[in-house]
Amino acid sequence: MKEGQRPLSLVVICGPTAGGKTSLALDLAEHFGVEIVSADSRQVYRGMDIGTAKASVEERAKVRHHLIDVVDPNENFTASDFIVYGRVALNDIADRSHLPLVVGGTGFYVDALLRGLVDAPGADPALRQELADWELQHGSGSLHTRLQAVDPVMAARLTPLDQVRIIRALEVYYQSGQRLSDLQGRHAAVKSPYRVLSIGLASQRDLLYDRINQRVDEMIQAGLLNEVQALLEQGYNPDLKALKTIGYQECVNHLLGNASLPDTISLIQRNSRRYAKRQLTWFRKNKDIIWLDSPREFAKVLKLIDHFIMSK
Repeated sequence: MKEGQRPLSLVVICGPTAGGKTSLALDLAEHFGVEIVSADSRQVYRGMDIGTAKASVEERAKVRHHLIDVVDPNENFTASDFIVYGRVALNDIADRSHLPLVVGGTGFYVDALLRGLVDAPGADPALRQELADWELQHGSGSLHTRLQAVDPVMAARLTPLDQVRIIRALEVYYQSGQRLSDLQGRHAAVKSPYRVLSIGLASQRDLLYDRINQRVDEMIQAGLLNEVQALLEQGYNPDLKALKTIGYQECVNHLLGNASLPDTISLIQRNSRRYAKRQLTWFRKNKDIIWLDSPREFAKVLKLIDHFIMSK
């Protein structure tokens, strides 16, 4: 941003899966000139439509969407890529005098777009493998014990079974000599180059879980199994990161004959509920988010955005 230039204004609609984010965004498009930037780490993949709850073709025809169908499932797509694509989209939307509406449940992507990434060393595959082998040799929880010794703050945030994040924290420490918790703490103080209104959607837990269960049933009825089967028939490896997504991984297991359909549906529902809980934990850390229940507070959302636009 050039000196003296006003920061680009945008609205973030965030919250857990099945919380009503897409519906709210489409309703808002009827009142404001908006374009939607998807902040979902799986909607970037082509051919993964039902299981990622993408807006329909008809909905995308009504409101312009960005960061959907960017890469194929076997292509790598990172938070760094999301920042590049996302910031181009934000500038393009602003150039058209529209309001960017960042909508999604991938909190890491939302934070990365708004404030960049933590200044930490990149991945070291050899070190990661060495750490993973250590866990296998010394038993479950051994890496968590090592993390407690070098970064007790991060260790307190993670369960001993969260091996991916434990390995990342150790990787950062062994490469840089710095604690990941310290790096994250400094990053949290970084000011966004954007002017942001953040609205979070969080229904009562029982209602949210009912919505999640219903959505999974609807995905199955809409042909999720056929979608997954088509991806496998196109030659995509079930071990791809994209296909490890909730909904896809369980369907692959069913299609391989390892689980019944009722058990598969129940597992997707359970894993989705657990994911929603993790999403809420992530977003609750951001004290700037205004939390609402959109079905009952739509008028309040309109007033918040109206005030935000008028106070530029």
